[in-house]
Amino acid sequence: MANPVILHDFSELGIPNPVVGYVTQSSSSLALLDEPVWFCLKAQPKREHLAATAVRRLFHIECFSPRLRFRRMTRRGPVWFVEAMFPGYLFAKFVYGEQHRAVESFHGIRGIVHFGDRLATLSEDIMVALQSRVGAEEVVTVDSSIKIGQPVQITEGAFQGLEGVVTHLLPAKERVRVLLEFLGRSLEMEISTARLLAA
Repeated sequence: MANPVILHDFSELGIPNPVVGYVTQSSSSLALLDEPVWFCLKAQPKREHLAATAVRRLFHIECFSPRLRFRRMTRRGPVWFVEAMFPGYLFAKFVYGEQHRAVESFHGIRGIVHFGDRLATLSEDIMVALQSRVGAEEVVTVDSSIKIGQPVQITEGAFQGLEGVVTHLLPAKERVRVLLEFLGRSLEMEISTARLLAA
C-alpha cells in the first residue's frame, strides 16, 4: 500500500486555507500600518517569560507570556512548578514597520512565527480574552483539588508511592478516605490531602 500524501498547503488543490488566511498577514501589508498589531514570536524554550519581560522594558511594548502553575511528584515529594502555557512562544504588540527588526533580533527571540511569506498575527479580541482569563500576573494555577473517584498517589509516610482511589471527602478535617490495594487486599484508609497528589 502506497504512503498517503499529506498536503500542508491546501492551495495546491485550489482550496485556500481559511485559518492561515485569517491569522496571518503579509509583511508588505503590515509595513503600511501605523497601528500596533499582536504578533506571535518564537522564543528560546524555558525563557519565554524572561524574554517577554526584557522586550517589554527595553522597547516599551505590550507583551504577553502566560504561565501555568501546577504540582508534580518528584523524588523530593510534591513540588510546585511554573511553566510556559505556550512553550517556545510569546506574544507582543508593536508597529511592524517601526519595530520588527529590533524585536526579532533581540536576545532570546527567534523571530515572528510565519507561514511562507505571511506572518502570524492575532486579533485584539483574542488577546483580550486570553489576558482576561490569565490575569495581571499572567499565571494560571491548575486546579489540584481532589475529587471522589479520582486516582491519587500517597506522597509521604509508610504508604508513600502507593496509588489508590478517593472514596470520601472529609473537608472539615482536610482529609479523605482512599481505597488502596495492599498485599493483595483492598484497604480503605483516612489520609491528609496534603499527603496526596493526583495520579
